[in-house]
Amino acid sequence: DGHRFDVEIRDPRRWSRQAGKPAAEGLMHLLAPMPGKIVRLLVAEGDSVEAAQGLLIIEAMKMQNEMKSPKAGRVVSLSAREGSTVVAGEVLASIE
Repeated sequence: DGHRFDVEIRDPRRWSRQAGKPAAEGLMHLLAPMPGKIVRLLVAEGDSVEAAQGLLIIEAMKMQNEMKSPKAGRVVSLSAREGSTVVAGEVLASIE
């Protein structure tokens, strides 16, 4: 009927709480979202990282989850150790 509609399609698999937000400044901590076991470390203290780069892999409920950097920067401290167990809310790494 001659009507025109503008449509924007968003893929829910690409959804991120950080989308559209400015990069955070200062020291940020990566917290364990659930209790689990640290399977593998992907970075070391002092390494430079990009936003959303994998830092470590945690296993919980027989699933492995990659924990990603909340921002670009440098790994100031890495308290997680391979093979160790962590509780929800525990600081795994600090990014500056």
